[in-house]
Amino acid sequence: MKTLATAVLLNLVALSGCHKAAQEVVAGDQATLQLTSSSIPDGSIPRAYTCDGADTSPRLSWTAPPPTTKSLALIVIDPDAPQGTFVHWVLYNLPPSTRELPEGLSGQEQLPDGSRQGLNDFPKMGYGGPCPPRNSRHRYLFILYAVDTKLDLPTGVTRKQVEEALKGHILAHGELTARYGR
Repeated sequence: MKTLATAVLLNLVALSGCHKAAQEVVAGDQATLQLTSSSIPDGSIPRAYTCDGADTSPRLSWTAPPPTTKSLALIVIDPDAPQGTFVHWVLYNLPPSTRELPEGLSGQEQLPDGSRQGLNDFPKMGYGGPCPPRNSRHRYLFILYAVDTKLDLPTGVTRKQVEEALKGHILAHGELTARYGR
């Protein structure tokens, strides 16, 4: 049990390092993006967006990123998973003019706008909805990054590969936390 707690803590520390980097790179009111979802109005993820429902991605929207943004990246994780942080979605190289993702985004490796998707921990391409163990309620973090470059990564990469490529390139970030239990 101590090993599991240590692994979760290390993952959270690594994730907070990305947030710290974002805060250090950007000063003033450009430091954050507001990330919201009309699909998750009360902070609880409806069944339709989980493994117990249709397992479709929720609609997400956000405020304008800094003017020097060249791309956006989205990572969705479950930091409460029993074996450590579980990745539910990796999406990167979204055009900087994008302000929302529709509900039910395709699981294609590359989307028509040039965005690329990575592998989640199921492992499959694109979004994989919450699916916590029975009798538990987990937090799901939707983290959006404004980036000063397009990431030179192929489709199908992992969260760790995207986070490594983000280092030193984060202009701003936003986070939405939602919960789901079974």
